[in-house]
Amino acid sequence: MSWGTELWDQFDNLEKHTQWGIDILEKYIKFVKERTEIELSYAKQLRNLSKKYQPKKNSKEEEEYRYTACKAFLSTLNETNDYAGQHEVISENMTSQITAELARYIQELKQERKSHFHEGRKAQQHIETCWKQLESSKRRFERDCKEADRAQQYFEKMDADINVTKADVEKARQQAQIRHQMAEDSKADYSSILQKFNHEQREYYHSHIPSIFQKIQEMEERRIVRIGESMKTYAEVDRQVIPIIGKCLDGIVKAAESIDQKNDSQLVIEAYKSGFEPPGDFEFEDYTQPMKRTVSDNSLSNSRGDGKAELKFGGKSKGKLWPFIKKNKGATPEDFSNLPPEQRRKKLQQKVDELNKEIQKEMDQRDAITKMKDVYLKNPQMGDPASLDHKLTEVNQNIEKLRLEAQKFEAWLAEVEGRLPARGDQARRQSGMYDGQTAPAVNNCAQDRESSPDGSYTEEQSQESEVKVLATDFDDEFDDEEPLPAIGTCKALYTFDGQNEGTISVTEGETLYVIEEDKGDGWTRIRRSEDEEGYVPTSYVEVYLDKNAKDS
Repeated sequence: MSWGTELWDQFDNLEKHTQWGIDILEKYIKFVKERTEIELSYAKQLRNLSKKYQPKKNSKEEEEYRYTACKAFLSTLNETNDYAGQHEVISENMTSQITAELARYIQELKQERKSHFHEGRKAQQHIETCWKQLESSKRRFERDCKEADRAQQYFEKMDADINVTKADVEKARQQAQIRHQMAEDSKADYSSILQKFNHEQREYYHSHIPSIFQKIQEMEERRIVRIGESMKTYAEVDRQVIPIIGKCLDGIVKAAESIDQKNDSQLVIEAYKSGFEPPGDFEFEDYTQPMKRTVSDNSLSNSRGDGKAELKFGGKSKGKLWPFIKKNKGATPEDFSNLPPEQRRKKLQQKVDELNKEIQKEMDQRDAITKMKDVYLKNPQMGDPASLDHKLTEVNQNIEKLRLEAQKFEAWLAEVEGRLPARGDQARRQSGMYDGQTAPAVNNCAQDRESSPDGSYTEEQSQESEVKVLATDFDDEFDDEEPLPAIGTCKALYTFDGQNEGTISVTEGETLYVIEEDKGDGWTRIRRSEDEEGYVPTSYVEVYLDKNAKDS
């Protein structure tokens, strides 16, 4: 099977067919290129999807990833990101191993094809030239033979005519001989050219054209083999990433299997446990006796705040009472006293840990500066040791400041841990009774569990706070009393939105009157005008007390 022998007369068709083969190869290259673009686009979309659902740093959402189900979801996002990377690998490999290679090959193929068909056209032109020479010599031979016949006939006519002179006859004979000689020369030339043409024609059809067509056939078969190999590569590029994609999927399955519902349930307890004791039994209140109605110290109404305490949130109280029974949605007290005991303990512990980390960081910096100072002392050319004194002093001041801050929070933490009930004391929790100190202990527990209508808690840390709550009944009777005198002024360092009852809103830079100092609870009572007074966080204002007023 050879194109040179089977298709010896199909030069034009072979030219069209080989061009079609190149077109097919270019179409395949375009197909692979579009596939790589799809893979890149898919990978980009997967990466964006994974990024979209990643938890934001330093946000509440990041805290949710303590739960095993959320951790598994995060692992799924990370594995999806790796999965996207494998599709990028597919795109890169197809580009380098298929499209780039075939693009180079197709340029070589076009050049080779052009060379072969140029050689074929050259052979065609040569055989056509030989054919034209043969036709020309043939026509000349034919013409000379006819001329010789006519000259012979004329000579014979002249020789038979008695009226013609002998000289004319001789002339006619000589002319006939010349014509015969020319015919013989043309015959010899024609014969020679014919033999040459037949030789060239045999070479053309049995050597040149078969050789050229064989090269074209081999070229076309290489193209077919090459496109087949590229299709195998196309599949192998995909197959190579399957194990890695399988590992990504295995990672998702492993993450799903790591979900621990019991652990997540325990985390919910740690996140929301208040640390309060459940209320004890209600005591029987005998209304048949002519005595003042009292409420048992360990009753639910006392722990939740009785009807009297409800007056704190109504009437004309002008914010004279303890205002932070409601959940403070604005500024959080520095000691987290607005939280239930267990949650407060967690927050204080977290704050202590953060401060200890900052202290360690500052100490490391101090050590580094000290070492650098020693180096400067030993090698003065490297720097001036005195230039580090200011920085060293600043770091030491920061350490001392952080230590004081840590001691403050550790004191609050120790206080809270001392007030939390023992975890194993089930009998006392159920009965609500306490040995030896029944009434005071219950009162303190009730104070600790006092709640606002919105379900939040506060810790009343002093007897003064308790007196304020009990005095609620009499607030309406003293609404018209004289306002408290100012004991100084203060400047607002930050803007505070006093949204809770008893608080007051202030704007950064505003100057107001101080009418009651911070009692250790982190709040200062201030006044803007006769009808506008309330509490603001002490840390939000800079207080300037009037010594004369304070002494009086």
